[in-house]
Amino acid sequence: MAGEVPWPERSGPGSGPVCGRMGPMTALKAQLRGDLTAAMKARDQVRTRTLRMALTSLANEEVAGKAPRELSDDEVLRVLTREAKRRREAAEAFESAGRPEQAAAERAEGEVLAGYLPVPLTDDELAALVSEAVAETGATGMASMGQVMKTVTPRVAGRAEGGRVAAAVRKALSG
Repeated sequence: MAGEVPWPERSGPGSGPVCGRMGPMTALKAQLRGDLTAAMKARDQVRTRTLRMALTSLANEEVAGKAPRELSDDEVLRVLTREAKRRREAAEAFESAGRPEQAAAERAEGEVLAGYLPVPLTDDELAALVSEAVAETGATGMASMGQVMKTVTPRVAGRAEGGRVAAAVRKALSG
């Protein structure tokens, strides 16, 4: 038809799965969609529910802001990390409210999401990264905490929560 925008080509160099009209899908997002299809075929309700929720969160993130955009793999990881954290917090809240069945459901969803996230840093690995950042920046005292956080945060990238990183930086700068 005249004036219609053509769909992106699905073959050729550098092409991958296509997501709507925004362009090629990231590898992680394509994996999530493929795994959702497999979970639906296997009738795995927990995995299906969790992956649908994750893909919905990704879609919401893509359309947030002034213009729709395709998320990078790093942005997809950030969204998945945020969702996994929500599941952990919800499980704790349900547990403290005396609802163990809901807490178990939230933990099961968190385990599904954890399969897509990088392996978390151990306390020793985190302390080593913080020590390197402190030495690199020449930081002394708590006044330099922001500078150290700015250096160490990209290195941690989804492998440790911000609060845990901040605690490690505080410990390194105060001790």
